[in-house]
Amino acid sequence: MPVTETAGTRLWKRRDRKAQLTVWAIQLGCLMVFSYCWSLVSEKTIWEFVYDAPTQAGDMASRMVPPAWDYMDKLWLAVWDTINIATLGTLMAVVLAFPIAFLAARNTTPSKVFIRPIALFIIVSSRSINSLLWALMLVTIIGPGVLAGVLAIGFRSIGFCAKLLYEAIEEIDVSQVEAVTATGATGPQILHYGIVPQILPAFAGISVFRWDINIRESTVLGLVGAGGIGLQLSASINNVAWTQVSLILLVVLGTVIVSEWVSAKVRHAII
Repeated sequence: MPVTETAGTRLWKRRDRKAQLTVWAIQLGCLMVFSYCWSLVSEKTIWEFVYDAPTQAGDMASRMVPPAWDYMDKLWLAVWDTINIATLGTLMAVVLAFPIAFLAARNTTPSKVFIRPIALFIIVSSRSINSLLWALMLVTIIGPGVLAGVLAIGFRSIGFCAKLLYEAIEEIDVSQVEAVTATGATGPQILHYGIVPQILPAFAGISVFRWDINIRESTVLGLVGAGGIGLQLSASINNVAWTQVSLILLVVLGTVIVSEWVSAKVRHAII
């Protein structure tokens, strides 16, 4: 902190004049950016609808009560499809992410110049495209249904699992690898006995965590025709059957809570 003297009195200041002007300039710049962005939002917003939103929300909420409990018979299969989409998509992702992670990690990739950039490109591509966008493209290619949902979840999850896993590979204890290498072990033996045992807990935790996330994402894939309970939700919204919508939302909430509980128990048992 700078110190100044005034009439023999030492005054402590948090910043000197240059630093304070810099802070003010940054704050002014942020305020200008915010004002510009707000103006863009305002000119494309119909504020009459916004002012009327509380009334419309209250009207919709009144139409959603009570939930159509008799509609539950048609939701069991949709819930089962949703769980299958999340589970099979996660299984597909972890199977493909495991080798990709080894190709992306600096300490295990065969080539840092050619193979590692390709593996990193696959990871970034997977993580850059949302599962709904994957589902839209896959529904167009292979048609609507559960298969499109499974592939969409799988393609979206590869990058997530591979990124976390290759970071875990790069953080392994090198001394264990050196100890296995000193015994004269071959490359596959070093991988099997020196690296894989160190990353298995992280790999299991990542897989369960991603499955928990995929349960949430798979509930909405049906909105674009990729199967699951989202398909029933889309049909109910299109038919303005708000009592069915409220029941579906409750079922989705219950499914997510159960998956969260299962995921927490499994991660606690593993870690």
